[in-house]
Parts: sequence; C-alpha cells; structure tokens
Amino acid sequence: MATPTEIQSTVENEPKGVGARLAGSNTLWTGLVLVALCVLFSAIRPDAFPTLFNVQTLLVQAAPLLMLAVGMTFVIITSGIDLSVGSVLVFAGVVSAQTMEALSGGDSTHAGWGVIAAGLVVSLLGGAAWGLLNGILVAVARVPALIVTLGSFGAALGAAQLLTNGIDVRTVPAVLRTTLGTGTSFGVVPNLVILAVVITLLAGWLLHTTAFGRHTYAIGSNAEAARRSGIRVTRHLVAVYALTGVLAGLAGFMSLAYFGTTTISGHSNDNLNAIAAVVLGGTSLFGGIGTVLGSVIGVFIPAVLDTGFVMAGVRPFWQPIAVGAVLVAAVWMDQRRRRARNSR
Repeated sequence: MATPTEIQSTVENEPKGVGARLAGSNTLWTGLVLVALCVLFSAIRPDAFPTLFNVQTLLVQAAPLLMLAVGMTFVIITSGIDLSVGSVLVFAGVVSAQTMEALSGGDSTHAGWGVIAAGLVVSLLGGAAWGLLNGILVAVARVPALIVTLGSFGAALGAAQLLTNGIDVRTVPAVLRTTLGTGTSFGVVPNLVILAVVITLLAGWLLHTTAFGRHTYAIGSNAEAARRSGIRVTRHLVAVYALTGVLAGLAGFMSLAYFGTTTISGHSNDNLNAIAAVVLGGTSLFGGIGTVLGSVIGVFIPAVLDTGFVMAGVRPFWQPIAVGAVLVAAVWMDQRRRRARNSR
C-alpha cells in the first residue's frame, strides 16, 4: 500500500482541470506563435495564404498527422515515447488496401461501402496489434519504450514492404476518395477534417474528464506512487499504447482515402513530426503534463511554416530548421518550469 505522503504527492501533481493543464504547459505561448505566423504570412501573401482553398488544404493535410499526435499525447503524458506511429500508419494502410483488393477480386476501384468498412476494420486492427505489442513489451517485459518502438518502427515498415514488394497499392475505392478523401460537407468543410475533429474531441473527453485520463496523468507524474495508490499501471500502459496504435491505423486509412494510394515511402518523418507537434503543444517529455488542445495547435505550426515559406519564396529547407528551433525552445521552457516547481 502507498504511504499517505506518496498518495498525496500523486494527487497534487495531477492537473485538476483543462485550464490548470493549459496554464501548466507551453500551450498558450505555442498558440501565440501560431497566430503570429498566420498573421505574418497573410501579410506577406494576402492573395494566397488567407484563402479558403489554402485553409482547406492545410486542414486536410494535417488531419492524419493530428491522429498520430493525439495518440502520442497520451503516450508522452505517461512519460513514454512511440517512434513507430509513422510505420504503423503505412502498415495499416497497406493491409487495408490489400483487404479491399482481395474482397473485390483484385481491383477495389469500384468497391462499395461493405468492402470499405472491412478495410477500415482491418486498418484499425492492424494498428491496434502493433500498439498492443509495443505496450506489452514496454509495460510487461519492461523494455525501454525508446528501444521497443524503434524496433517496431523498422519492423512495421519492413512488414508493409514485404506485403507489397515495395510497390504501392493504387486500386483504392473511388467512392472512398470522393467522399472521405476529397469530399466536403456544407460545400466548405472537408469530410476528412470532420472525422479528425470528432476523434480529437473524443480523445480530449477521454483524457480530461474520465478516470482513464486521470490515471494517465498520475502515471506520468509518479508511476510507482500511482501503482501503490491502486492504479493498475501495467494494464493502463498497455491500453495507452494500444490506443495510439488504433489512432495510427485510423491515420493510415485517412491517408489512403486522401491520396488514393498507400504511399509507403511518404511517411518517414511522421513519427518525429507527431512528437514535435505534441511537445510544441506543451506536453512535457518528462510526463504528467499535456493537453489535446496543445497538440492540435502544435500540429499546425510545421504545416503553416511549410506552406508559408513556399508562398513567401523562402527555400523549404528552412522549415525543419525553424521547427527544430521552436522545439528546442519549448523543451527548454519546460525544463525551466519543472526546475522552478521542484525548487518550491
């Protein structure tokens, strides 16, 4: 059993509400940076950046990455890491596309919603399988998360390449592309963005209002104290990594719908982009602090920089440099905040 001091420490370190969590992170500053970037690029290219088409494009391109970032938020709050999400996305997209092909006799271009539903289920299950494997190795076998997910990063991508011989699957159902991939609702809002918003809101509800979310914060603050206070830490960590895998599987299906192909070689940096988005949004790499809203804001900083640099005529190679500088600054601010809190 936990001592009164340990239990009290766990409770005190756990953020009490969304407002307190936002105040205890870099989310506000990151939001101001995002607003400043949007204003800057709008002033430089008022004819191109603040247009409806550009906003729609930014939102659609960020939707799959947002799913990865939401899952990564849960993992990093527990003081973990998942380097495999980009490869799991690719693997999920491959098994989904191949399932739809198999059910359609080799060409799923004209497949209906029954086949598409099967493809979605397989994509989610494929992501969940990798997430479950990661969680078991991290929580049960006690292998460091960095090593486990680095191994899964290579294994999932290798499995996808073995299944396809390195050749992208291109026979994606046309109805999937025209509805979810490129379709809009009310003539303005992309359907892909609506799906991402719904999932993000559900994840925010799960993290910020339920016992599952409270346990996630408690484990990230002090795993041993959480265990002694009655939280099933091992089972919870397995569930968190499985959830991250499911969201990566969903991201793979969304990418498949948007691009109309599996894009095996197109997601090599997605894992790092997801981590950067979460950290930029104020989630602490040391665990116990973070919000879904912050991760949403963090996702759009690299996207805005990339689009803005292109429109402003700046070489796109500056984009990763700018993101890296902001990321280092965010971690530095997080370290200062932790030192200040610990010195009280």
